[in-house]
Amino acid sequence: MSIGPSRGAALVLKGTFAFSATHKSGGKITDSYQLEITVPAEFPKLLPTVRETGGKIPRDGKHHVNDDKSLCLGSPLRLRLKVSGKPTLSGFAESCLVPYLYAVSYKLQNGVEFPFGELSHGEAGIIEDYMEMFGLKSKAEVQYALELTGTKRRIANKQPCPCNCGQRLGRCRLHWALNGFRYLISRSWFKAHSKNFNM
Repeated sequence: MSIGPSRGAALVLKGTFAFSATHKSGGKITDSYQLEITVPAEFPKLLPTVRETGGKIPRDGKHHVNDDKSLCLGSPLRLRLKVSGKPTLSGFAESCLVPYLYAVSYKLQNGVEFPFGELSHGEAGIIEDYMEMFGLKSKAEVQYALELTGTKRRIANKQPCPCNCGQRLGRCRLHWALNGFRYLISRSWFKAHSKNFNM
């Protein structure tokens, strides 16, 4: 890939992205895609946006391509958790981009569904993933958990726990999970993210 014209402070990479990956569910796949990767100046606090420019991935609502033509690589929190282990561009490619492209190639080559299973598209899929990550049961609980994660710990821990266990957050094991994410992302990000969901 090569460096294209920048967008403000963002770095833009364009060209052929080739990969070879193996998974027990689908075997080895070697493939390539024409991509445009926009890397924000705040990376890794903000993650890159990836668009497929070659028309290889169908825009039919079944391959997780967003309305703005960016690829839906996963929920925001899940992606940040993956990148935290190796917060570099190569780490982002290995942990976030290649698994998505592997799944798409597998589906295109075999005419079957994604080999790892898949979440719903868009907001519904994000909520599903957060419910699994936090051990919660509803969209309202997820939104409340995000709000508390965006609140100072000493205040949040005194509030009722989002899991409806009847305890304060500080006395429930959920607070350990939320604390872990506080080290990855700023409180302001969680405050803004909690308002993105239509209740």
